[in-house]
Amino acid sequence: MDAILIALFQVIDLVLGLVVWALILSAILSWLVAFNVVNVRNQFISTVGNFLYRVTEPMLRPIRRYVPDFGGVDVSPVILILVIYFIRSVLRQWAVSGF
Repeated sequence: MDAILIALFQVIDLVLGLVVWALILSAILSWLVAFNVVNVRNQFISTVGNFLYRVTEPMLRPIRRYVPDFGGVDVSPVILILVIYFIRSVLRQWAVSGF
């Protein structure tokens, strides 16, 4: 039974790690689009941007409701990444300590 729970924690940890990377890529892509480094008319860029938006926006929307606007700077991805790292740390401690 312990092996199943450890495997489950590892899968959850992996998914949370992928979400962190999606958040980072989404932020970088939004900066590149804002500074006209990449063109959203490019089909590949448009597809990647749309995918990242659909993956990250449902998680960021509740945070944006409560975080005030800082003059055009969106800190919600940073807050979500910190929350995810906290969750990952708790899961790792539970997996190491044996619950």
